[in-house]
Amino acid sequence: MKKVIKQVAAIGAAGALLAAGVAFSQAKVSDGIVKIGVLTDLSGLYSDLAGPGSVLAAQMAIDDFRAETKGGAPFKIEIVSADHLNKGDIAANRAREWFERDNVDMIADLVTTSTALAVMPIAQKLGKITIVSGAASTLITNEQCTENNVHWTYDTYALANGTGRAVVKQGGDSWYFLTADYAFGHSLEKDTGAVVQASGGKVLGAVRHPFPGTDFSSFLLKAQASGAKVIGLANAGTDTTNSIRQASEFGITPKQQLAGLLMFVSDVHSLGPKVAGGMYLTETFYWDLNEQTRAWSKRFFDKQKRMPTMVHAGVYSGVLHYLRSVAATGTDDAKAVMGRMRATPVNDFFAPGARIREDGRLIKDAYLFQVKTPAESKGPWDLYHLRQTIPADQAWQPLADSRCALVTKKK
Repeated sequence: MKKVIKQVAAIGAAGALLAAGVAFSQAKVSDGIVKIGVLTDLSGLYSDLAGPGSVLAAQMAIDDFRAETKGGAPFKIEIVSADHLNKGDIAANRAREWFERDNVDMIADLVTTSTALAVMPIAQKLGKITIVSGAASTLITNEQCTENNVHWTYDTYALANGTGRAVVKQGGDSWYFLTADYAFGHSLEKDTGAVVQASGGKVLGAVRHPFPGTDFSSFLLKAQASGAKVIGLANAGTDTTNSIRQASEFGITPKQQLAGLLMFVSDVHSLGPKVAGGMYLTETFYWDLNEQTRAWSKRFFDKQKRMPTMVHAGVYSGVLHYLRSVAATGTDDAKAVMGRMRATPVNDFFAPGARIREDGRLIKDAYLFQVKTPAESKGPWDLYHLRQTIPADQAWQPLADSRCALVTKKK
């Protein structure tokens, strides 16, 4: 039985104020433990942009929550992690095991669209929560949306809206896509193609490569033969970096421009400004945006020896908002916690003032960056120029266009 607690927490390490002030007349958290699972790619092509860094980010959120409550949180917090190998069946089996056997309350990250779409309905059925940071497809907040899911960090609409529009504006008005052949790649190609055409450009074609891939030569030669000004890379992780390297080796660039439609600071760091300099990309976080992002990123770097990606920052933000909502409601019941999460603005360096929309989309600013040239970069992680802040109300798919049943049934 929990003692009555009335507390307003102090400003924590994330620089946010937790105003809980909640009375606990009895223990409502199952087993007195809130258990968070980080299901991610720990060994594959997305392990740098998510992986161990996502586990670290979740632990940092737990540590900062404890600091905010001065150790007075009325429940224990545990974290578990596993490698889903970017396979939906493996992710689904592990999620079910966690939920049914191990009493996991919430799963974070789910870096591949196939894993997110496999786990989300299981969480919904079993009364659990998913907070997706790493997956990108807009299916997550449209046809496959659930009441118990939040799409936290980015999606293909925002990526297309930022990068696609900017490249067309700079004269890249004919496109050919090199696309990863699964749900994420298809979604990114579709969304970007729509933006290109709406901006006055043309789509000349597309070729789809296996996921994951290693040899992109035949696909790049088809893109080269199209004569398109821009080759849109509708892939991610090492698929993207390998595509860019091979395009450079084959002399495709700089004759044709590459548009990395989903790139992370880890990718750009791997490629270096000599190869990636001048490219445009859209992200929702960069370590050097402001004093708050720099402070948190330094803490992350001290432990990981790499700067965080937007996936890492999103995992941290989602886990912290979840824990604050559990504390405020005094329960780990998914319906109550989700209600609090939706009703309360996010308060951290990643998404200050952001809110969760009824389709499960977190609505925050996005950013258009241009990669610095070797002459402009002052260090290994000094990689981006901020070219445009895309306001939250413009970055994401309009709710009026939603195909989410939670929205359409109200129309």
